[in-house]
Amino acid sequence: MSFWDTDPGHLILVLAEALALLVPLLIGVAYLTYAERKVLAAIQMRRGPNVVGPFGLMQPFADALKMIMKETVIPSGANRALFLFAPMLTFGLAMIAWAVIPVNAGWAIADINVGVLYLFAISSMGVYGIIIAGWASNSKYAFLGALRSAAQMVSYEVSMGFVIVSVLLVAGSLNLTAIVEAQRTVWFCIPLFPMFIIFFISTLAETNRSPFDLPEGESEIVAGFFVEYSSMSFALFFLGEYANMMLMSGMTTILFLGGWLAPFGILPMLGPVWFVLKICACLFVFIWVRGTFPRYRYDQLMRLGWKVFLPASLLWLVITAGVLLATGTLPVPA
Repeated sequence: MSFWDTDPGHLILVLAEALALLVPLLIGVAYLTYAERKVLAAIQMRRGPNVVGPFGLMQPFADALKMIMKETVIPSGANRALFLFAPMLTFGLAMIAWAVIPVNAGWAIADINVGVLYLFAISSMGVYGIIIAGWASNSKYAFLGALRSAAQMVSYEVSMGFVIVSVLLVAGSLNLTAIVEAQRTVWFCIPLFPMFIIFFISTLAETNRSPFDLPEGESEIVAGFFVEYSSMSFALFFLGEYANMMLMSGMTTILFLGGWLAPFGILPMLGPVWFVLKICACLFVFIWVRGTFPRYRYDQLMRLGWKVFLPASLLWLVITAGVLLATGTLPVPA
């Protein structure tokens, strides 16, 4: 059956499901920028946004309006098509990854059996937008930031992969809903606590967040791969970074914090609410780390990924498989 033979009612339903997910997600991204400013202001004993609207709540919309009204400046030596395509790719990948994220039991746009592979593939493609932006800008600073980001993301994706494989061995499924249901007895952050820590720190590096924000190092390469961007093209990179933060927090919640499952069985009917609260807790730690830790040197960043996280995650994977095999719970094909 071709696309044109599809029932229009089904297409409308899928579109409604997508909007029901994307609209709250975009609003959440907007207010994540507000929350970060407020949390950092509290850490630094400042007020933060407090002028536009009550308690400064309209500040994200004022920022969006400012970005929309500014002129898009394209450098004369840049590749125009790729220069404009890169931020759209980065933002688009951060959005489409949410298609397989289950907010509650049965609440996923596409509840596929290889949801983990889909997420890993989408997150791995994020580096392409950054590389394209750095190359198309025709700027040595932008290209240096892009090269840094590519090396950083590839380095930490390896240990993230081993961590995810450990979770899959314990859950016995690639389906995200099945992984959450496997945590009804105990959340995986308890038996796999070292993997939980490695995964969360790797998400900081994967999203180029402090203290691993070397691709955007203001002190030596001005602003990294988006140094030549302005107006809405800059805003798309900005929104893509925050959307990736929310995506990684969602992955952390599903893989280690029980997804929508209620802690201690408190109000289990509020599954989506618990899911959002857990994501907010992870995002708070993202911001908390930014306000607390200084930026790593680049050699320290790479050493942590290759000499600490990679051996540790591989060792824990072997231990996990050994324990599951010894207890007879390892899913071995016949």
